[in-house]
Amino acid sequence: MPSATGSSGSSARGAEKALDDAAGMRRAGRELLSLALLDSRNHLLQRLAQDESPDALRLAVRAGWYQEHWLSRHVQRSRGEACDPAGLRLAGIEPAVDGWLQPEGPLPTPETVRAYLADTLELTLDLLAAPGEAAEDDAALHFYRCSLLHEDRLGETLAQRLRPGAPAARPARPALWLPAQRWMLGSAPGGFVPHPERWAHEVAVPEFEIDAQAVDWAAYLEFASDGGYDRPEFWSEAGWNWLQRDGRRAPGQVEQMHDGVLVARGHGASAGLRRVALHQPVMHVSRHEAEAWCRWAGRRLPTEPEWELAASQGAGRGFVWGEVWEWVAGSARLWPGAGKPAPGSPDAAPAEGQGVLRGASFVTRTRWRLPKARRFAAVEDDTLFCGFRSCAL
Repeated sequence: MPSATGSSGSSARGAEKALDDAAGMRRAGRELLSLALLDSRNHLLQRLAQDESPDALRLAVRAGWYQEHWLSRHVQRSRGEACDPAGLRLAGIEPAVDGWLQPEGPLPTPETVRAYLADTLELTLDLLAAPGEAAEDDAALHFYRCSLLHEDRLGETLAQRLRPGAPAARPARPALWLPAQRWMLGSAPGGFVPHPERWAHEVAVPEFEIDAQAVDWAAYLEFASDGGYDRPEFWSEAGWNWLQRDGRRAPGQVEQMHDGVLVARGHGASAGLRRVALHQPVMHVSRHEAEAWCRWAGRRLPTEPEWELAASQGAGRGFVWGEVWEWVAGSARLWPGAGKPAPGSPDAAPAEGQGVLRGASFVTRTRWRLPKARRFAAVEDDTLFCGFRSCAL
């Protein structure tokens, strides 16, 4: 028989593996969701311990508010997407919480925020464990799954503020060629499907060549050194106007791009400039900058079908993704049949002029790293850990 210690260690490893299973988490039942929600809250609190600024505190409060609003206060929570989002809600445990979320509202102490987060999580886990409260079906578990994605996203936002580091450097790999084929773009119904992935539909993808990994600092430094930020022929009209308006000379958080790249890293007392390894993926670029680099290099951004197909089929051939969110070509749009975002969705419908980011970043929780994942962002946004790769013309 295994020892008690060995059994405990095996159980812990099994739970950790389940929490990192991206496909399995989308169909997680009550027991696994309880573990994941507790894990997500602990992760958020770890981030909060490193940053107790007003903005960070309000981000953390939003995690507890969301769970109250859609779970403990929401009498139609078990109906999932079929609920009335404006329906009756019970009183919350903290009357002042709505004011806490306002940019100019009264700010609670860090201790008060932690107490509120503990109380709201306890209510959520009690509901999830209550007999007959949450059946093992997609409707009953919808808001618990939404809550997990919402909180993991908040943790990622806090990481962006903390600027913890960067993905590992990688040696250059040859580009991949993929043959023409038909591809099911997006995700099929079943389990939890984030709104931007709805719904799967077949598309024709011509043959294409795509970089095996995201463009690195070495390649981007060549563009900057060749006058990339001074040559309008590489920029779209909107990109050039943005460049002139903002006086941009380098990606976000970059302080120097001469004989190397110095970037701002860390937060508070640990903040400072760090020299990056040139074979790390370039980060904090807008889509304007990604497009300009591609024009300079005689290449282009991949389309969404190309990116998704390569990420799904190319792992065995050296295709690496999940280190930075990656800009792709085209405007943000919903897939056919998506409709309005479901109640409680952490994702809004795309706004006019937004672009699309695919994949995940090095701070994205592993349980959300799937080739189908997509997010919408303004094309000038560089706050995420965002980069890009290119395709042959």
